[in-house]
Amino acid sequence: ATSMDRRLSRHGSSFQVPAGSFGMFTIIALATWVVLYDRAVLPLASKIRGRPFRLSVKLRMGLGLFMSFLAMAVSAMVESFRRNKAISQGYGNNPNAVVDISAMWLVPQYVLHGLAEALTAIGQTEFFYTEFPKSMSSIAASLFGLGMAVASLLASVVLNAVNELTSRNGKESWVSDNINKGHYNYYYWVLAIMSFVNVIYY
Repeated sequence: ATSMDRRLSRHGSSFQVPAGSFGMFTIIALATWVVLYDRAVLPLASKIRGRPFRLSVKLRMGLGLFMSFLAMAVSAMVESFRRNKAISQGYGNNPNAVVDISAMWLVPQYVLHGLAEALTAIGQTEFFYTEFPKSMSSIAASLFGLGMAVASLLASVVLNAVNELTSRNGKESWVSDNINKGHYNYYYWVLAIMSFVNVIYY
């Protein structure tokens, strides 16, 4: 986000959204979905069907995994566009330059991440609680955190592997410190493919 135009409006507005605040769109999407699902989607679907309706836990987790795949695919496409724009504007060697492209293009991927987390995280928590006996509820509550910890560890392994493999023979790493010379779009596509395989496996 720091390499993009973070102004809310490009016509006279001087206010810039702090780069670290874009994560708020994930939280907003998550909270909005939880409220809409419980207060609007379920009552409306139940009224249409004439009986109580609820998405199964496993279906919600599957939809969350698919949303995660879409988020990475969108991230890859936006980064491809940003990188090409930066190079065309002569910023190939200047990773700190602000490219003439609105940072609001990042919002869709953050929203998709929020929806993915709302569907998967809540679904997993419900799944663990329903599958474990009440005497093991404390263990069920900690399993989601354990999964997140393992995922963070694997993310570091994948990042280091991509860095090592793509920087051989003096080549510029895909995850270079210079985001305009690197290929973060390729890295995001790798993650998108891994996410898609995960969806199929699920």
